[in-house]
Amino acid sequence: MREEWKGFFDGAWTKEINVRDFIQKNYRKYNGDESFLEGTTEKTDHVWHTCSELLKKELKKHVLAVDTKNMSGINAFEPGYISEEDDVIVGLQTDKPLKRIVNPYGGIRMVYQELAAYGYHLDKDVDKYFNLYRKTHNDGVFDAYTDEIKKARHAGLLTGLPDAYGRGRIIGDYRRVALYGIDTLIEEKKKDFTRITGPMSDDTIRLREEVSMQIQALEEIKEMAKRYGFDISGPARNGKEAVQWTYFAYLAAVKENNGAAMSLGRVDAFFDIYFERDLQKGKITEKEIQEIIDQFVIKLRLVRHLRTPDYDELFSGDPTWVTCSIGGMTEDLRSMVTKTSYRIVHTLKNLDTSPEPNMTILWSEKLPEPFKKYCAKMSILTDAIQYENDDIMRPIYGDDYAIACCVSAMRVGRDMQFFGARCNLAKTLLYSMNGGIDEMDGTKVLDGFQKMEGDVLEYEKVKKEYFRAIEKVAEIYSDAMNIIHYMHDKYAYEKGQMALHDTDVRHLMAYGVAGLSVVADSLSAIKYAKVKPIRNEDGIMVDFEIEGDYPKYGNDDDRVDNLAKEVLAKMYQELTKHKCYKDAEVTLSVLTITSNVVYGSKTGATPDGRKKGVAFAPGANPMHGRDCSGAIASLNSVAKLDYTNCCRDGISNTFSIVPTALGHSEEEQIENLVSLLDGYFIQKAHHLNVNVLHRETLIDAMKHPDKYPLLTIRVSGYAVRFNRLTRKQQEEVIARTFHEKI
Repeated sequence: MREEWKGFFDGAWTKEINVRDFIQKNYRKYNGDESFLEGTTEKTDHVWHTCSELLKKELKKHVLAVDTKNMSGINAFEPGYISEEDDVIVGLQTDKPLKRIVNPYGGIRMVYQELAAYGYHLDKDVDKYFNLYRKTHNDGVFDAYTDEIKKARHAGLLTGLPDAYGRGRIIGDYRRVALYGIDTLIEEKKKDFTRITGPMSDDTIRLREEVSMQIQALEEIKEMAKRYGFDISGPARNGKEAVQWTYFAYLAAVKENNGAAMSLGRVDAFFDIYFERDLQKGKITEKEIQEIIDQFVIKLRLVRHLRTPDYDELFSGDPTWVTCSIGGMTEDLRSMVTKTSYRIVHTLKNLDTSPEPNMTILWSEKLPEPFKKYCAKMSILTDAIQYENDDIMRPIYGDDYAIACCVSAMRVGRDMQFFGARCNLAKTLLYSMNGGIDEMDGTKVLDGFQKMEGDVLEYEKVKKEYFRAIEKVAEIYSDAMNIIHYMHDKYAYEKGQMALHDTDVRHLMAYGVAGLSVVADSLSAIKYAKVKPIRNEDGIMVDFEIEGDYPKYGNDDDRVDNLAKEVLAKMYQELTKHKCYKDAEVTLSVLTITSNVVYGSKTGATPDGRKKGVAFAPGANPMHGRDCSGAIASLNSVAKLDYTNCCRDGISNTFSIVPTALGHSEEEQIENLVSLLDGYFIQKAHHLNVNVLHRETLIDAMKHPDKYPLLTIRVSGYAVRFNRLTRKQQEEVIARTFHEKI
């Protein structure tokens, strides 16, 4: 056994790249409470104070600084520090904190928009020679797009496609650098390269080139670390190095890419193994361990990307989605909660509440009660934690998976995702009734449909045509995704992140939908009430009159909840009929981020009574105010959606409850929130954002943002500083249901 591994238990991990086996053989579960936790050190206080002052300046300017001369790259920037004397964990994206990177490989036109929005200009030489010699991902995509795709994209039928920005949602197994060192990883990739032989088909040629690029990336990561004074060619020797080595690997990813979500993965049990060994040897104190974790989290909080105003409109709040998966159970049902699970969550207290890293608790009914209570306590205090059901994900992905972005599970280093934003289910419904014509501007988007006639909408007829429209939209969506990811691999390949995956990686094609609750309620209204369309002079339905009441999604009523399930099943089935790039497996999510506002603005009035331009509910949530039967009924409706057989890319539910609804004492609130989570997830529900606050707090924060500089809320799969949302998005969040009773 290598010198760096002494004190660890042997296993398959010493003979092959297998971080999961290392963790299972060596981690030590912790069943105690949070009483061991420590506060900040003087060094951390100084570093975080420096960052806090910079963050205040950034909030006023939105973008503090941009490097317009050096393009994105693993080793493209000089070393950067917050405070060289006090940085315990070192490394920044550029040479200064919060300075953003220009990444032209996704699309140069987007770079121009980004820089112009904040008063910058691209370096003249970069501008000249990049355009002269380089084609971008965005260029390639639009060279190949069909007219159908362009129409669907322009109309907002397909929205947020990663055709002009980095796709993200790829989680490198950054732990591999700490456990094995760069040189071993290079050796293993070289072995893989030599076995990729046989007839030189497109797939074989592409894979050989990709592995060559991965080897190059590993060399660059080693060189980048060397510039900070660290030799990461071999394994980490202690806990501090394990964190630093892992961070260097993650840092390489955010230097090279500006993906839509640059998630961290799952590191709590991994780091804890090193810390426990150091503690047993008397080489470290609990205070020093917390200092390392605090400073690691500070670095994650400083990750930034350069975005256009259009991007910010879709994904508001300047998110980076540095999703950190915490807790969970092993396949043989042992808790994976460690002291470091607590230490990471504790940073929300030591360093103030923050949206990043996006803390995600892998919840199981069998998690230790003290940890469940601690997480509930921190949710009530900070509104900065989301919960996902380990008991339904673990049987599919094993016990070494992590969450990308918000709700997307992947086996760390063994799966990668082709992210694909969302299609608009509500707009699809309107097209099926309006002859494929867009209700907003009158353009023809879908062929093969006739305008529905009659004074009252007929349920069976509407459903039949709607499902036909779903079939057509699924085909267009599939074509768009294949083009996007073919071109992204060709022109903006994430060689650093993919170097930290198995060469024979499994690919997941991650489709998404928006407007589910609008569609469920619309179909319910047509079926159980009387819906009369109001048409314009061209015969297009532009509004609706509803006579009578109808069952509304979010009240635990199977009559409407089953309609939502049926629509999702149809969408998923149609997507699976189409061959995916690299033979990727189809997954589907019900998730909108903050773009539910944009989707609504692009969609006309719908048969549920929603008016033109009104925001959709986020993710799988019921429409605002319609879930009027209490918190449990609302949760029960969402819990019915099928994760395992339909929506394995995730089902996002954002839940707001006033504190007194949970109880009048802190202890009572914690107990009730734990019970609520247990009850929700035992029904095989997938995800829950938890906000415990009053609507009046948000209204006051909107009027007086300076009074609430740190106010953090969960929106749809991620957390955000409330004062970084646009006014429309703030108003939409305020309009959501705040449950006043369980």
